[in-house]
Amino acid sequence: MNRAVRRRPALATTALALLCALSLTACTGGPVPATGKARAADPASRPDLKPFYGQRLQWTDCATDGYECARLTVPRDYARPGNGRTFVLPVARAAATGPARRIGSLVYNPGGPGAGGASSLEEGMDESFGAAVRARFDIVSFDPRGVGGSVPALTCEPAEAEDAEAEDADAEAEAEETSEEASDAVAPLYPRTEADRSAAASGARTAADDCEEHSGPILRHVGTEDAARDLDVLRAALGERELTYLGWSYGTSLGTSYAEQFPRRVRAMVLDGAIDPSLDWRQRVISQSAGFRRSVDDYAEQCAEIAGDSCPGASPQEIRALIERLYQRAEREPLPVAEDSTYAEYGGMDATAVLDAVSMAMYTPENQWEPLSEALREADQGDATKLGALDDEEETEEGTEEGTEDPGTAEEEQEEQKEDETPEPPADNGDAALTAVNCLDVPHPRSLRPYWDALAPADQAAGVYGTAGVTAELTCRDWPSGGGRPHRVDADGVPPVLVVGTTGDPATPYEEAVSLAEQFPQGMLLTYEGLGHTAYGRGGACVTAKVDAYLVKRERVRPGATC
Repeated sequence: MNRAVRRRPALATTALALLCALSLTACTGGPVPATGKARAADPASRPDLKPFYGQRLQWTDCATDGYECARLTVPRDYARPGNGRTFVLPVARAAATGPARRIGSLVYNPGGPGAGGASSLEEGMDESFGAAVRARFDIVSFDPRGVGGSVPALTCEPAEAEDAEAEDADAEAEAEETSEEASDAVAPLYPRTEADRSAAASGARTAADDCEEHSGPILRHVGTEDAARDLDVLRAALGERELTYLGWSYGTSLGTSYAEQFPRRVRAMVLDGAIDPSLDWRQRVISQSAGFRRSVDDYAEQCAEIAGDSCPGASPQEIRALIERLYQRAEREPLPVAEDSTYAEYGGMDATAVLDAVSMAMYTPENQWEPLSEALREADQGDATKLGALDDEEETEEGTEEGTEDPGTAEEEQEEQKEDETPEPPADNGDAALTAVNCLDVPHPRSLRPYWDALAPADQAAGVYGTAGVTAELTCRDWPSGGGRPHRVDADGVPPVLVVGTTGDPATPYEEAVSLAEQFPQGMLLTYEGLGHTAYGRGGACVTAKVDAYLVKRERVRPGATC
């Protein structure tokens, strides 16, 4: 997912975070049949939900010219919607360019979990849609509950210290300590010893405890099933009888959940970069980490074709050897970086950071392989500064994603809900939201043994990408449990859904798109033969034409359709 009219890689997530984030799975040994959901014919008919379904969005100009912004109120707990506790969600729209032929609103989710949809739209993501769709639909998105400009929002970071000077002094002392002890703090990509495993488990528990401490009151209310119910409230607030929807990456999970809960409210639905809900947590780790491993192999094989002379080796073998060499060196000692690097305070880039940087560059080869190549070459020569800076632009831009907010209004709403006593969330709380949604959606094993047992199979299937993926799941061991389990799609009555799969997708492997399309009644699969994460908006005119024809005319895609 790209930037400046394209979606960011995984949108506000690191590669290893995605290995965790997309593992929307449980602690069972395999998929189980869906139990079926009791679907209300019209949720708006419930007296306690009528105030939410009856609201109409009040549009005003966004901070960015050309977009309109509003705010949607949804119940924090759908089991008790009348208790006065809510989420207030930013919404943004780009008006249809051909209003005389307007069909309605098209709502999209850009990915994550943890990506702010309203902010992504203001950054120009409407340009990812084809001209035919932009002409006929208002393009709309929102920040899911707990994410971005949501009030309240998730945070897993400590509250700011009251004494700034004391904080600076502590930070300086900690930096010195970190520099002196950096070599002792290097985490292996494959924790084999008891000491390594104990450290990994301890770090994961600390991360879970931080989230519970600072966002405890809302942690149990940010799951995908509730976000899908918010999507239906948004549909009603937009004045739409049926939902037209497009979801990228994690957005496919959100769309699938909506289709299961409200199958007869779907007009048209595109799921691009699919997540298969039938996989358990181990299967998810192996599926995705194998996808990253294949993509890195693709990079080695096709680097010269895409990145030209910047490739860090003269052959695929040389490139693979260089990457492996960097992983091994970074496991022994963090790779050196300049003093102004983000990684300087950690003593350099450890192996996990190097793997993150390499994996992130697999999302959009056309934009990322050349700078990755230059960064790898310099890292091999002893300076990992460029490697550590590959996503600095993303982080800087993400940090300004609050243009959809009226600061005064947000402060008032935070004050009204201050019983939560959570610290002010950072400008980009994507990592916290990613962890919260992943861990809540489906339970993970509570004991450590299943994680350690998963390491060898993950290593065999995907090498260090697999073992690092397993370790990333540890945080969910100490998380509040959700009620879901791996299951096949249960969406009887839903109209034909279009699933788009990219054959060389690193984060959502093509096989999952095939499976998801088969699970939907009348599901359709569009195959994009290419590299990188997702297809619509970056896969060329063929993908755009077929998706647009489906969204505008509900024109079906024939079996075996390929671009």
